[in-house]
Amino acid sequence: MSIISLLLFLIFATISGIHFYWGFGGKWGSKEAVPTKDDETPLFTPGPISCFVVAVATLLFGVLYLIKFGFIQLSLPGWIYKYGFWLIISIFTLRAIGEFNYVGFFKKHKSSQFGVNDTKYYSPLCLLIGILTLVLELNN
Repeated sequence: MSIISLLLFLIFATISGIHFYWGFGGKWGSKEAVPTKDDETPLFTPGPISCFVVAVATLLFGVLYLIKFGFIQLSLPGWIYKYGFWLIISIFTLRAIGEFNYVGFFKKHKSSQFGVNDTKYYSPLCLLIGILTLVLELNN
């Protein structure tokens, strides 16, 4: 289980790092990471604050795996262990399923660059996070 928790930490640390990069004004990959209409018009434009919120949240998710599985010695309230991983499972499984329009496996709009990347990379990664976290939670 420690290999899975380290893998999940690395995934979340990478996601966090990318969002910090965007929050500080980086542009690489940002256009392909926002849902767009079929004409490539972004559905929204994330600002620095939203990028930093996602960066901090995903970093904390990653650190939670390290704490729970003994890589970092830190005592957290019991409710975090009880509900935290179920929250991660829910967030990322629902993200993989999507909202049936622009995001997730069941989206209608698949032809934009985001839609292609979402089908190939983003949704499968979210499902993988949900499944691996479920495996950790059920075996603990």
